[in-house]
Amino acid sequence: MPAIEDDERPKKKITHELGQDVALLSVEELGLRVALLQQEIERLEAAKAKKLASRDVADQFFKR
Repeated sequence: MPAIEDDERPKKKITHELGQDVALLSVEELGLRVALLQQEIERLEAAKAKKLASRDVADQFFKR
């Protein structure tokens, strides 16, 4: 049975738990976590903006 190459193994999804101990993470791993969290912040900001826009439309509708 041939050995599985590193490139063929499924990649473990990077996750981060708020408050997680980061002492054992490498500089590269920390960079990946920062990028992951920045993407999540952008996703949350977009969802917030969408909800605010919906609320503004509803407010305008009910004020008439």
